[in-house]
Amino acid sequence: MTKSITSLLLLLLSIISIAQTKNGSSKYNNKLASAQVNPNDTVTNPKHKAPIDWYKVITIDNDTTYIDTTLTIKKEYVYNYLRKDTFGLIPFANEGQTYNTLQYGLNEISPLPDFGFEAKQFNFLQASQIKYYSVATPLTELYFKTVMKQGQSLDSFITLNTSEQFNFSIAYKGLRSVGRYVNQLSSTGNFRFTANYNSKNKRYFVKAHFTSQDILNGENGGIINNADFESNAATFNDRARLQVYLTDATTSIEGNRYFFDHIFRINKENRSNNLYLTHQFNFENKFFEYMQPTVLTSIINSDGTTNYVSHFGDAYVSSNIDNKTRYNKLYNKVGAIYEIKTLGQFQFFLEDLKYNYYYNSVLVINNAVIPSSLNDRIDNVGGQYKYQKNKWKGNFQYTNSISKQALSNLDLHLEYDFNPDNQISFHYQKVNKLPNHIYNLYQSSYIEYNWNSNFKNEKINNFNVSATTKWVDLAFQLSVLNDKLFFSKDNLDANILIVSPKQYDKTINYLSFKMSKDFQYRKWGLDNTFLYQKVDQSNSILNVPTLVARNTLYFSDFVFKRAMYIQTGVTLNYFSKYFANDYNPLIGEFYVQEQKKIGDFPLLDFFINAKVKQTRIYLKAEHFNSAFSGNNYYAAPGYPYRDFVVRFGLVWNFFQ
Repeated sequence: MTKSITSLLLLLLSIISIAQTKNGSSKYNNKLASAQVNPNDTVTNPKHKAPIDWYKVITIDNDTTYIDTTLTIKKEYVYNYLRKDTFGLIPFANEGQTYNTLQYGLNEISPLPDFGFEAKQFNFLQASQIKYYSVATPLTELYFKTVMKQGQSLDSFITLNTSEQFNFSIAYKGLRSVGRYVNQLSSTGNFRFTANYNSKNKRYFVKAHFTSQDILNGENGGIINNADFESNAATFNDRARLQVYLTDATTSIEGNRYFFDHIFRINKENRSNNLYLTHQFNFENKFFEYMQPTVLTSIINSDGTTNYVSHFGDAYVSSNIDNKTRYNKLYNKVGAIYEIKTLGQFQFFLEDLKYNYYYNSVLVINNAVIPSSLNDRIDNVGGQYKYQKNKWKGNFQYTNSISKQALSNLDLHLEYDFNPDNQISFHYQKVNKLPNHIYNLYQSSYIEYNWNSNFKNEKINNFNVSATTKWVDLAFQLSVLNDKLFFSKDNLDANILIVSPKQYDKTINYLSFKMSKDFQYRKWGLDNTFLYQKVDQSNSILNVPTLVARNTLYFSDFVFKRAMYIQTGVTLNYFSKYFANDYNPLIGEFYVQEQKKIGDFPLLDFFINAKVKQTRIYLKAEHFNSAFSGNNYYAAPGYPYRDFVVRFGLVWNFFQ
């Protein structure tokens, strides 16, 4: 599929190159010649003098930012595979693998059930993550970054407006990296096509996108003997010498999505009172597949003898494990909005979700029936109130099920802007959430990995307060969790991993406090982020490090007669020792463990970044202290963090 998409993308880029030339002479672009240019704009088109606010990036909720080609310390943090700030996440050894979560509460919580296999979906773009555009002239962005071994990471993107009303974009992100450990190949592809349209009379607006995504990983199950890695023996400096549990296992998750969201104003003129009709459509299909040709793992002991074990326990077959879980959903949301411009927007809506999570056959194990599918229809009714005036901005929403499932979601946001430098926001969410499907049904060729459960809903209360000021940025979170779902290990044998889903019948209280500040003095800067976390629970279910920190000391200046702007410095990442969740590739999920603590090691990166016109160039020596700090660094128990590596790349914008 990846090769087909790449060929299609190259063809479309060729067509668009021609369209760009024609578009440059349109009435729309001719109008730019008379536009006034702010000298402080970070993006201008030298040919047409288009100011920055003519290059818009728009979310599905209509939050709008602008294309920014500046070089700042924040750009250093987002120059990575996920293209976002990964504070609170720690990546595995190879690019394109999973991430362990250090900070609870990074993700939005929906009351609706989802597919599961969450460890495999960090780079699987969700509908809410897709961006839409409106640009004055055709815009292209190219992202390139080297990887650990044999491969590269690329992300190409192009967008243009055929008129002031219609914009479309095409993007493809691809990665291939072999990695330094046995069986750690990453090969991924994310194709995106978006469209953004509004009618000339501003009565009809639509955003639409199509995505086709595939993520393939070699899965080695972690190293067998941590002592070999931690010994600092020269023999194991070649990481391929370390024994791993799985030498030919792979996982893949693939899916397509068809999405559009549109709104129509009933009254012809935009008045103080307006009535709108809304509709959102989302059809998605995906699957997760685990393949393992060789079932038995050979473990070479120190005395030269060999043991053979089946890492996930006994299996029904002796070779060629192939577990495939399929899923599709159809989601529709229809509603009406009544807008009173002095009071805000009042919306009422209906949600309809139909899903099918399935396997090819029904299993009977010890007289217990494991069904072939979960499928259902969920209908919700809800209301929303939005207010934005002067310094206040609010969004209040409530959703409740009207079908047989019991679910609800109360979501309240309130923001106040004292001035451009100082804002405060409050967020409260109370969710009665249906379990993700993997908790209730899973089938496998491994005997112990077959279950059919009927878990209760998770109950989650989140309260957040955040303040952005010219002195310091602060964020406070308090969460109360009941009936939390999790995976944990069921056996004691270190070489055999039996994991199953469970539900915690007691209350978990989580508290976090986050503080960040970028201190600047002349050409020097010190950017600091500290996260403190505390969990109150009777058993170790929600495990997080008490302290997570990132500190960057950097220097910025113009060089070569101001032809180049550089930024260089050192970043320290740290988290305190704790019982981190471990990773199970068979189910694509992390599980709770209490056998090995990780953490309490420094991660030092040295970087030199530069900007020439609209091109940002990045060079980094990652984890350069690994050679002298000892081999005690892990992303998860049994999965070492990255060794020292020098990587470089660039982000290049073209404005036509």
